[in-house]
Amino acid sequence: MSLDTSFGFLLKPIFLHGFSAALHMVLLLFLLVLWAVNRVKEAGEEGSKETLRQRKVSWYKQTLGCCFAVSAFNIVLCLLSCFYQYRNGWSEDKLVTLSDYVLKILAWGAMCVYLHCQFSNYGEQKRFPLLLRIWWGFYFSFSCYSLVVDIVVLKQHASFPSQYLVSDVFSVITGFFLNMVAFFPRNEGEDALLEEPLLSGDSSVSNGVELSKKRGGDTVNPYSNAGTFSILTFSWMGPTIAAGNKKTLDLEDVPQLDSRDSVVGAFPKFRSRLEAADGKGTGVTTLKLVKALFFSVWKDILWTGLFVFMYTVASYVGPYLIDTFVQYLNGQRVFKTEGYLLVTAFFVAKLVECTSQRWWFFKLQQVGIRLRAVLIAMIYNKGLTLSCQSKQSQTSGEIINYMTVDAERVGDFSWYMHDLWMVALQVTLALLILYKNLGLAAIAAFVTTILVMLANIPLGKMLEKFQDKLMKSKDERMKATSEILRNMRILKLQGWEMKFLSKIIGLRSVEEGWLKRFVYTNAMTSFLFWIAPSFVSVATFGACILLGIPLESGKILSALATFRILQEPIYHLPDTISMIVQTKVSLDRIATFLRLDDLQPYAIEKLPRGSSNTAIEIVDGNFSWDLSSSSPTLKDINLKVFHGTRVAVCGTVGSGKSSLLSCILGEIPKISGTLKFCGTKAYVAQSPWIQSGKIEENILFGKVMDRERYDQVLEGCSLKKDLEILSFGDQTVIGERGINLSGGQKQRIQIARALYQDADIYLFDDPFSAVDAHTGSHLFKEVLLGILSSKTVIYVTHQVEFLPAADLILVMKNGKITQAGKYNDILNSGADFMELVGAHKKALSALNTVEAGSVSEKRVSEGDGASGSANGEMLKEGNENGKVDDDGPKGQLVLEEEREKGRVGFSVYWKYITTAYGGALIPFILLAQILFQVFQIGSNYWMAWASPLSADVKPPVTNLTLIIVYLALAFASAFSVFSRSMLLNIAGYKTATLLFKKMQLCIFRAPMLFFDSTPSGRILNRASTDQSVVDLTMPLLVGAFAFSVIQLLGIIAVMSQVAWQIFIIFIPVIATCIWYQQYYISSARELARLVGVCKAPVIQNFSETILGATTIRSFDQESRFQQKNMELMDAYSRPKFYVAGAMEWLCFRLDMLSSITFAFSLFFLISIPKGIIDPAIAGLAGTYGLNLNMLQAWVVWNICSMENRIISVERILQYSSIPSEPALVIETNRPDRSWPFCGEVHIHDLQVRYASHMPLVLRGLTCTFPGGLKTGIVGRTGSGKTTLIQTLFRIVEPAAGQIIIDGVSISSIGLHDLRLRLSIIPQDPTMFEGTVRSNLDPLEEYTDEQIWEVLDKCQLGDEVRKKEGKLESSVTENGENWSMGQRQLVCLGRVLLKKSKILVLDEATASVDTATDNLIQTTLREHFCDCTVITIAHRITSVVDSDMVLLLSQGVIEEYDSPARLLENKSSSFAQLLAEYSMRSK
Repeated sequence: MSLDTSFGFLLKPIFLHGFSAALHMVLLLFLLVLWAVNRVKEAGEEGSKETLRQRKVSWYKQTLGCCFAVSAFNIVLCLLSCFYQYRNGWSEDKLVTLSDYVLKILAWGAMCVYLHCQFSNYGEQKRFPLLLRIWWGFYFSFSCYSLVVDIVVLKQHASFPSQYLVSDVFSVITGFFLNMVAFFPRNEGEDALLEEPLLSGDSSVSNGVELSKKRGGDTVNPYSNAGTFSILTFSWMGPTIAAGNKKTLDLEDVPQLDSRDSVVGAFPKFRSRLEAADGKGTGVTTLKLVKALFFSVWKDILWTGLFVFMYTVASYVGPYLIDTFVQYLNGQRVFKTEGYLLVTAFFVAKLVECTSQRWWFFKLQQVGIRLRAVLIAMIYNKGLTLSCQSKQSQTSGEIINYMTVDAERVGDFSWYMHDLWMVALQVTLALLILYKNLGLAAIAAFVTTILVMLANIPLGKMLEKFQDKLMKSKDERMKATSEILRNMRILKLQGWEMKFLSKIIGLRSVEEGWLKRFVYTNAMTSFLFWIAPSFVSVATFGACILLGIPLESGKILSALATFRILQEPIYHLPDTISMIVQTKVSLDRIATFLRLDDLQPYAIEKLPRGSSNTAIEIVDGNFSWDLSSSSPTLKDINLKVFHGTRVAVCGTVGSGKSSLLSCILGEIPKISGTLKFCGTKAYVAQSPWIQSGKIEENILFGKVMDRERYDQVLEGCSLKKDLEILSFGDQTVIGERGINLSGGQKQRIQIARALYQDADIYLFDDPFSAVDAHTGSHLFKEVLLGILSSKTVIYVTHQVEFLPAADLILVMKNGKITQAGKYNDILNSGADFMELVGAHKKALSALNTVEAGSVSEKRVSEGDGASGSANGEMLKEGNENGKVDDDGPKGQLVLEEEREKGRVGFSVYWKYITTAYGGALIPFILLAQILFQVFQIGSNYWMAWASPLSADVKPPVTNLTLIIVYLALAFASAFSVFSRSMLLNIAGYKTATLLFKKMQLCIFRAPMLFFDSTPSGRILNRASTDQSVVDLTMPLLVGAFAFSVIQLLGIIAVMSQVAWQIFIIFIPVIATCIWYQQYYISSARELARLVGVCKAPVIQNFSETILGATTIRSFDQESRFQQKNMELMDAYSRPKFYVAGAMEWLCFRLDMLSSITFAFSLFFLISIPKGIIDPAIAGLAGTYGLNLNMLQAWVVWNICSMENRIISVERILQYSSIPSEPALVIETNRPDRSWPFCGEVHIHDLQVRYASHMPLVLRGLTCTFPGGLKTGIVGRTGSGKTTLIQTLFRIVEPAAGQIIIDGVSISSIGLHDLRLRLSIIPQDPTMFEGTVRSNLDPLEEYTDEQIWEVLDKCQLGDEVRKKEGKLESSVTENGENWSMGQRQLVCLGRVLLKKSKILVLDEATASVDTATDNLIQTTLREHFCDCTVITIAHRITSVVDSDMVLLLSQGVIEEYDSPARLLENKSSSFAQLLAEYSMRSK
């Protein structure tokens, strides 16, 4: 066909562009008419219009994005056309073409506006207007016609501008898409919610929220239900990102996980694979664990392997073709369209590279989430079955680290999974390209690359060593932190918190020593591998000169591009090796933990329920907590308990009572004998274990609500009155470990939990010790003799008065049952029981002056059972932390974790970068990076400029000059990068150190209210995970952000220097990138915050479970707790999964933009006539352009990662600004050294409330505790007794009134001046991990002789002398290797050492038998005879010999006088309480 035929005009550009302009003019007029008609319609329907956004038109946002892209593309073509024509002059053809571009811009722009106004707000229409769809059909047909014409003209070798071809290809693609949308709309089902465009504009917020709802039992999951295009482009993330752009995302807005990613679906498969791997039952090894982990995700690993392969091959297409591209620009063209073919090859390779990289990253993160989840589930399940000995070797802090650090690291390792073989593939491909271009010089490149990689071996070993030490020191610190947080109340009461803070700082300084070594070694690896490309290129080019291989600019540029791509795997190789090392350490630690001994599964022979009339039978049982010990804990136990029998266990402190119950539960390892058990069991521990959560949840404990039984249980446990006082009743949220309940209330909730289970056998470990006389009597009568009258009950008790009701009494001594029988039968048959009863009678002798009979007639009626519960203690639950609002759940003590919302403030970044040395190092770090970038670009520019284009061209400089200058520039860049690495790590290390110290100081100085309302999991999360980010990750991210921006600016400068017009392309592209980043970050930021917030409950639940493992096992509730852990894990994995999806959604779009920019730049370069630009410099621009997409994405990725991770800094800063308690010492008002002189405590109009807007808990107390006398404080459970003591120690500050001790108002002096002058034996006896000495004298103020003297006084001297280490004998976490009574005696020893003038006993004898109680009372009488002793007691005998008795009721003083005077008045409340005790003791 010839252009001169009669139809030749149809092939001419002037016709094509003229017809296109006319077509677009029609569209513009049509849109204007539509707009006018709609305006008229809207005016008529103003009042009735609904703007419900229930269902949009199909593919609305994708269509809008497409129209915007066409308009933007034509703006670029229009600008280029203007540049060309301005230079070459205007013609008629050119003017028509320009008009066509202008009309296209206007028409497509108008279409964007029309689509946005017409379809973004309405749900009525489902398809685009018919006329618009017909026009799209014409547009597509004409675009195809134009493309065919282009191909025909090209074949005839006619002169033809390349931009016409590009324009028509683009038009065909967009036209095809619009026709698919117009004539083949998708179904408007649920899938409509799941698709999202490449350019996401508006999207209904409800879409994102709706995704998390369940419809008909099926969870709507956008990833599972997405179509191929949506999955390929990550458009399924669109609704969630759109929702986050309009509101602050909450967890319910985050869609559910796919069943394969959920731990509920993944864990059973993993466990079965692990069991299969450990077929011989030899225990879990690291290899078996790795195999099980691999085979649980092997398909995804193979898929990602394929993506890695595609990415690697595609990334080397550019370096391979760059020499050909330079030769093409130099005029060496094999065929006419070679340039277009080259650009197409570059572009397609970039698309494959970008898409495969995005899917490689996303799928590996998906794998990481699964691996992390199954490992945490495995660790949790193991924690539930650990034997006692195993638990002693692994503290809760260490086990938490397995979850928070080790499992997290294994999850993060997924990023590095393919790196080793990928490096091998990349090196192989690089060598092939180098061999093609430089021949044998490639061998030099290979050798130097191997040398660089071998340098990793010593560095890797050092990193492994430092990492291992760092982890161990972190374990130690976390263990200590966990213990301190549990016991913060004791530390504050004793004034020890700063001593324990120094212990934490000491442990941290050890950790910092290893951290410093680790980060500096990492800095060295960074330095070595940043200079690796320069080192390899110097060696290679030097080899070329020695071998006489000509250095042409095209070949050099190809080599430089190859080195630059090779730089990434070589640079990341130390990270990969470091990560492999760290992961191996973590896997070894996890495998070691999983190999620990479980409880003996067959220690108990469980008989089918109802198969025997014997409930419990032990024959010749020997049990020992420590299997290595020569003497068992329990010896020669023979016991047979029939169903329905009540068995009481008594004995002195440390006689083995609690151990007997533990052996029945299967908690103590069995050495010999048989133990048979028939029926279900329920257990009440001596130390109450209460879960965080509602009171109702604690009582039901997984059972379904049976309202009648529930009410009966509440009545039996005297809890109804307590609950009535609370704003939320049984819906009140209990703080961590029941911190906002009194000891008696915790105990009664524990008993209620056991009762509600309706078990066959009940085991009670001294349940009545923590409640007052009246409540204890009520519980015994209603629970043991009432509700449980037909059940088998074994109860340990120190109260002799509860023994006569037992069918069988077991008397224990030194781990043996010395006597067994009914009360009267054994009373005279042995000395041990007589000793206990004698001690009880001695205590009662103090009451002989009282005629019990006359008092008993007036004792309080049964109906008043729990009337004393209207008090400050229970008021605490509803309103302690000062945030009560009776109208809603905000009044709960434990609030949802606080999280910042919206953009992370600049102040957080500023504080971070200026913390170390006031930010003085920052300018030097930036200068070093700028110099590094200048020297890098300079060296490459030098090689491109100084090399000849071909062998027949004379080089501008000699080979020696070429290599010397290059070498000098390489050394200069090496020095710059070394300076940068060292300065960055110094600044990062210093910042981490300072932030840690500030946060710890603020936490330790926080008021007790903070700890009551903040679960320790939240604090531990900041001390472990967030601190790790600040230690290791944050400096690298902030540095990487600054460095990547500098690198990007360098590339833009190089590419724009070749042809300044390219810079114009960058302006809209960078603007679009910034818009995308802004659109994305609001969702990503909230998702990252949700990850932090959702992690704390996992840790919190785990630490609670470890503490209550015995109780959980005793109720056979392991499976329910495992299920709960899985639910919490999924709640944590959900935002983590969508963080990964959102990141890839953004990166995919940025990659597409940068690939199009790169392709456009290359089109521009091949369109410029030969001779206008230097081919070598254009080639250099091309080599830098190959990295453009990676660098552009890296900049945005760094911005987003930095903003996501800076949240860790934000969370640490949040805890660095907690309001602190008053000053520890007020220098201007320090009391005299001998203060208090006589110990007189004067309380004047004392009013206490827990927050300014709350009701008073203590309401105007006025009284005086005389100096040197004993004052007893009594009252029903929860009458304000403990609140008064807290106020005395200023744990709570008074709202009005004051407490004056010996003429000094306690509010006017420092806290330590007050607390260190007072002594207290607290309600819960506490021992810390360490030694006997460190427990008695943590402040190291006393000599060995003083300590031994005190141990002898409190009857512990002989016990300690038996131990190998004497005073240095170890005490395990929580003092677990000491009995409760012995712990109480240690607390007595502390106050004996301190010898304060004022001593407070807060229910101090609740955990000991009567004999030990008498011992404590005698010791105190002897050594504190001239001191003021204030005693809160449940046992009336503890206060009956006091000089004064204060009786509190509902926060006011009901009675205050000497016991004798109060007992004279038979109607006094004190007399009635005494009568209650006397009657039950008869």
